[in-house]
Amino acid sequence: MDSNDRSIAGFTMAGHGLVHWFETSIPIFLVVWLAEFDVGVALLGLVVALGYAPFGLGALPAGILADRYGPKRLVLACLAGMSGAFLVLAVSDSIVTLAFALVLWGVAASIYHPAGLALISTGVEDRGTVFAWHGIAGNVGIALGPFVAATLLIFLEWQLVAAILAVPGLFAFAYGITAEFDPTAAVEDDVDAGPSEALSLSELVTNSRALFAGAFGLIFVIVTFEGLYYRGMLTYLPEILHGLPAMDALVLPDGLEGIEPADYIYVGLLVVGMAGQYVGGKLTNRLEPAHGLAGLFVVLAALAVAFVPVTEMGLGAIVVLCGVFGFFLFAIQPFYQDAVAVYTPADTRGLSYGYTYLGEFGLGAASIAIGGYVLGGFSTATFFLVIASFAVVGTVLSAVLAVGLDRFVGAGKRVETGTDD
Repeated sequence: MDSNDRSIAGFTMAGHGLVHWFETSIPIFLVVWLAEFDVGVALLGLVVALGYAPFGLGALPAGILADRYGPKRLVLACLAGMSGAFLVLAVSDSIVTLAFALVLWGVAASIYHPAGLALISTGVEDRGTVFAWHGIAGNVGIALGPFVAATLLIFLEWQLVAAILAVPGLFAFAYGITAEFDPTAAVEDDVDAGPSEALSLSELVTNSRALFAGAFGLIFVIVTFEGLYYRGMLTYLPEILHGLPAMDALVLPDGLEGIEPADYIYVGLLVVGMAGQYVGGKLTNRLEPAHGLAGLFVVLAALAVAFVPVTEMGLGAIVVLCGVFGFFLFAIQPFYQDAVAVYTPADTRGLSYGYTYLGEFGLGAASIAIGGYVLGGFSTATFFLVIASFAVVGTVLSAVLAVGLDRFVGAGKRVETGTDD
């Protein structure tokens, strides 16, 4: 990578890691909040869903703002807002204030992905490599967030833990102010990919219609089903692992009382996800995104179904399955990120990623409410089968994209931006 690529990589890796540092610590708190506020899993699932929903619903306006003001300002606002939200969370004393803090976090967090990925897609020459490292940074945050939260909760009250988790975001904000790079270094000289005039409503509708008239419309639906799978699994898997008989049978040495093995198995699968992100990012330079998406959705569907019998087996089988699951869950993400870069024009990249993460984290958050309902009234096996169905739909839609249905809806050709794919 050249110096500009490295600078953008460092800035976006910090932002990506911290978004997921905060995001994946929330399911660890879920177990504590169930006891603290004396509410059922369905109600608390709805409250958490209200927090995660703006994470995606805010992605579209964030993408528009990224095109208008440039991605760096947006990423800095994201870092400041997320840290502030967790400080509010630290003083929450009721389910209402808890919900308010989570919604505030979701709004701030929604900014990152459209802005950060737009920056990579227009500023980075070696896009596949930066996607790989960017994904690894996300998984570092994904793993460290719940690991630190679970460890600190052994010794400290949850409110103090929430405040401690806010500190790295403040340091990253200070670092980001000093970062320097060219955000449009990877686009052709005659392509205007820099900050633009504010879109009128008619221009927004026109640009959106042009995006959805082609392959991006299908990509949006594919990403939505990936989001339903991702969010449902990562939200409820810690609680499911806590309730498995294999966890109760595990006898810890003296001095380790209070440590929950299930939390560390969950962290372990997130760590394995770093390898998945790296391999997936590198493979985007070799595989068409539709082919990669179709194959990985098949694997994810099979893994969700496999949880049904494996949760009845011993601890070793559960650990192995979680590791394999973590790898493939995150290997798929660089493929849909690359699909957006491949099939959309550079001057609407913020808008494109805004819609992408509206589907991923906004519409995808519906699986939190769905999962809470299923777990509250049906079996754990039913939950995994519902999750598997999301991957099955993703498989079919990715296969449709791979065989070229976009030819019949008017677009879907690769858009050249001056980068090497």
